[in-house]
This record gives sequence, C-alpha cells and structure tokens, in this order.
Amino acid sequence: MEKKKSRSWYLFRHIILIMIGAVLVAIGLELFMVPNNVIDGGIVGISIILSYLTGLNLGLFLLVLNLPFFLFGYKQIGKTFALSTLLGVLTMAVSTSLFHHVDKVTNDPLLAAVFGGIIVGIGVGIVIRYGGSLDGTEVMAILLTKQSPFSVGQIVMFFNLFILGSAGFVFGWDRAMYSLIAYYIAFKMIDITIEGFNETRSVWIISEKSRAIGDALLSRLGRGVTYFNAEGAYTGEDKEVIFCVVTRLEEAKLKEIVEEIDHEAFLAIGHVHDVRGGRFKKKDIH
Repeated sequence: MEKKKSRSWYLFRHIILIMIGAVLVAIGLELFMVPNNVIDGGIVGISIILSYLTGLNLGLFLLVLNLPFFLFGYKQIGKTFALSTLLGVLTMAVSTSLFHHVDKVTNDPLLAAVFGGIIVGIGVGIVIRYGGSLDGTEVMAILLTKQSPFSVGQIVMFFNLFILGSAGFVFGWDRAMYSLIAYYIAFKMIDITIEGFNETRSVWIISEKSRAIGDALLSRLGRGVTYFNAEGAYTGEDKEVIFCVVTRLEEAKLKEIVEEIDHEAFLAIGHVHDVRGGRFKKKDIH
C-alpha cells in the first residue's frame, strides 16, 4: 500500500512539474521572444517561422510538427518518455494559444532575448529533468545518426544553425543575432536547471603521498575518498590512486590541499552529471 502511494505521488509530481515547465516555455515565447521576432532553435524555431509566414496559431505548429517525433519516440525510446513528451507538448501548445493574447513584456529585442532565453531554458530544463521533452529535434537526431557518420549532438547543432540562419532571411539578420543570444542563454539555463548550481566534479589523484592527501581531504574538506591500486605503464611501478567527488565550490580548495602536500601530484578533474547514494553531502571547508 505504501509503495503504491509513493508511486502515485511520484507520477503526480512529475506530471505537475512537466506542465509547469511547458507553461514557462510558453510564457518565454509569447510574452518575450515571439512578439519581438526572436526565435528559438529546433522545432520551436520552425514553428515560430511558419506561424509568422502563414499567420496561423503558433500552438498549432508546435503540436503538428512534434507529433511525428512523439510517435517515433513511443516506438524507439519508450512509452514513459513518449507520454511525458506528449503531455509537455500539449501543455506548451495550449499555453502559447492562451498567452498569445497577452501583451508582450518588452519592446526591446535584447531584453526579450535575454529574459525570454532564461525563462524558456528553465522551462525546458524542468521538463527534461522530469523525463520529458518539448522538441522533436533530439529524437530526429537519434534516427539520423544511425544512417550518418555524425553524432546526435552534431546533427542537433547543424539543424539549429540552419533554423537560426533561416531567421535572418525571414526577420532580418539583427533578429537572427538576437535569436542566437536567446538560444545560447536558454542552452546554459537548461544545463543549470538539470544539474543545479552545485555542480559536482570527479577527481583522480596519483601521488607518492596518497594517504596524506586522502587524510587531508577527509579532515579539511569533509569528503570521503577511495583508494585504488594501479601500475604505471611506463615505469611498471605500483601506484595508489585516490578517487573523490566534490562540488564545484570545493574544487579550488581541493587543488590547494593537493598542492600543499605534493606539488608533483597528478590531478585529473572531470564533470559529473549526477551523484546518488553514499554519503555525498555538503561539508564545511576548513
């Protein structure tokens, strides 16, 4: 009974948050970007251009152009993702129709690009974080990458550059440049929304003083460490490797600690998309 209740709450929360994200995207589009002829990338960008050229409702194009990708996603990626995407797209399409009659917030295209990009990015990030999508571009890229030498990321980039370039012929090149600003801001806000401000780093350290460094990280940074036995390929000598996960804010302090103990230590730091389990909690930096 408890498990069923937990599952119901999980689904309810995801549905509400996907709808909130989709509404935010509609606000960013209809109250900031679209009235100032600033567009986004992907299917949204195509929909804005077609709506401008035909005079038809933006929500109609958002729904019609995304439907084929929803069907493909249902077959290739999974039912949960496809249904979450359908919910998001429907909410976005209806919301853009409702907000279309609301006065725009600003006449300044730069402000529209900046704040529209922020709001759209947050909205898209929320939808992605909770298992959905608002644009069929990624699904299309997954299909095309199987038949081409390009990666999903490269196909998405080429597609979006084509859309943003098309905006120059339709709205003028100044609006295309504003659109590029909005697209970049939205892109960064999506990352921040998905990963949060407390980004994490994975750290690998190879040092002759591995135990001293590990103890210092534990006592001064409050982070647990893991030791691995390894062998240097060139020297054939046994090495002890330290692995640790820290937040972005702790990265500078970690480098300082390692430098104090062994300035010749080998240090490799990488981005971590998500951290779960264990005892990864924020600690005080000493």
